[in-house]
Amino acid sequence: MAARLDIVALPGIPNVGEGDDLAELLLAALDRAGLTLTAGDVLVLAQKIVSKAEGRLVRLADVLPSPEAEQLAADTGKDPRLVQLILNESAAVVRVRKGNPGVIVVEHRLGWIHANAGIDQSNVSSGDPGSWALLLPEDPDASAARLRAALHARSGVQVGLLINDSFGRAWRVGTCGTAIGSAGITTVEDLRGHPDMFGRRLEVTVVGRGDEIAAAASLVMGQSGEGTPAVLVRGLAAEDATATAAHLIRPRQEDLFR
Repeated sequence: MAARLDIVALPGIPNVGEGDDLAELLLAALDRAGLTLTAGDVLVLAQKIVSKAEGRLVRLADVLPSPEAEQLAADTGKDPRLVQLILNESAAVVRVRKGNPGVIVVEHRLGWIHANAGIDQSNVSSGDPGSWALLLPEDPDASAARLRAALHARSGVQVGLLINDSFGRAWRVGTCGTAIGSAGITTVEDLRGHPDMFGRRLEVTVVGRGDEIAAAASLVMGQSGEGTPAVLVRGLAAEDATATAAHLIRPRQEDLFR
């Protein structure tokens, strides 16, 4: 276990657009900060810059809402075009709280349970912000793997790469940084069978390490207008290159609440 972690927000990353080279932007930001990647470093990126680079920005004027979307929009006070995007990105609607504003909690097509399928309208466009919506990356684990490979090709260093988003939690107030994409990081640390400090065998302890890293990075990344969408985490223990953020999703057969 690391006795010390250094968590540094990388400065000067511009507003990202479709097709931008995130590896190049990250290496330039590291250079501005006087930092050089070393083996075992982890780079944590806000989901927004990955989604923007991958062209996941959608103009609402191009969306035709279905009757289901129109009804949900009427129930929740949301734009029916936005609701249609939520439905497009979802495997199922889990809960709806009617009202204005209402809440639509869904099972995302990739398995997460969260509000609005992670679709966001804040900090997504410098024009009319209400006219655009930003979807999550098509496959965040694959996005993380591609970016990790690009950084390795240019720097010669193997680092971990984590894509971070802010999720609400069913039993807690407020949002928290959550790992939605990962490569080269131990996302789940299973301590069952290990002894505790008094020698007692642990029976149920499984740590969501990817989410812990994401939450720590969020403290310096910010949640609103800070403009620091990339963070370097240094000092973590050895990583599992085979793990992904998908391993953090609880299997449906273990879900006691649905």
